[in-house]
Amino acid sequence: MSQPGERFGLSAALTVPFRPDGHVDFPRLVAHARWCLAHGCRTVTAFGTTGEGAAFSLSEREQVLGAFAGAGIEGRQLVGGIAASSAEDAVAQARLALDFGADALLLPPPFYFKGVGNDGLFAWFARVFEQLGTAARGVILYHIPSVTQVPLSIDLVGRLRAAFPEVIRGVKDSSGDWDYAQALLAAHRDLAILIGDERCLAAAVRLGGQGAISGIANIYPEAMLPMVRDGRENDRILRLVEALLAYPVIPAVKALVAQRSGDLAWLATRAPLQPLSPAEAARLGAVAESLFTARAAAG
Repeated sequence: MSQPGERFGLSAALTVPFRPDGHVDFPRLVAHARWCLAHGCRTVTAFGTTGEGAAFSLSEREQVLGAFAGAGIEGRQLVGGIAASSAEDAVAQARLALDFGADALLLPPPFYFKGVGNDGLFAWFARVFEQLGTAARGVILYHIPSVTQVPLSIDLVGRLRAAFPEVIRGVKDSSGDWDYAQALLAAHRDLAILIGDERCLAAAVRLGGQGAISGIANIYPEAMLPMVRDGRENDRILRLVEALLAYPVIPAVKALVAQRSGDLAWLATRAPLQPLSPAEAARLGAVAESLFTARAAAG
């Protein structure tokens, strides 16, 4: 569990390897989580968007956490992602992570019903927190409207933190909307404001942001640390993100992990997602090679 006043820092939005039969490849997953933690990440975030969390059953989540525990990965090193439209399902997922001792929870809004207002969203979050009772803590509200189609307004964040001040820790903004990020920081910079779009990260840190839950941290976490700690821009990261966004993001992150590790097993996704084609993976990997490996060798 984080200490009061501790900055959030960098968390890898942990991508998950799958075996050919579609089951989680636990040895690769554990090794990858350890690699991220050893290369600059304070935590890893399991079951988030990049980790295909919406495709995981409760029992699979329990197995993943068991594998982490067996490998010596502690709760303080984990953020538990939630993906549920039912408040009861969200509570069940949250309890697993909290029982593990997770540093935080990453909680998006219910994603099935669209066009809902702040009153309905407030009632849903309140139901989750009230069912968790005194166990509720460390919640990072997750704003990712491109996926959920359910945005979290600045006003809703304010209502939730006013009603549950001991529960709400922060907000992760993965909208890529700089105007929203600025408004969020202006209104709530005393919370842990985290940025999912690396193109906005350094500027947000300069305005008081506390770090990132990042897909790129699966590949080049050390290169991201100056962005997270000091708000220093990194043109190589920005160019890599632009190249990655030409493809479906989750398979593209996996392709970059495969390129970095030399392990093509990382290309596998879980249905309904599909991996990049070999040609696409090669093109994206070549961009990363030109930006990082080749430059590092020259330096």
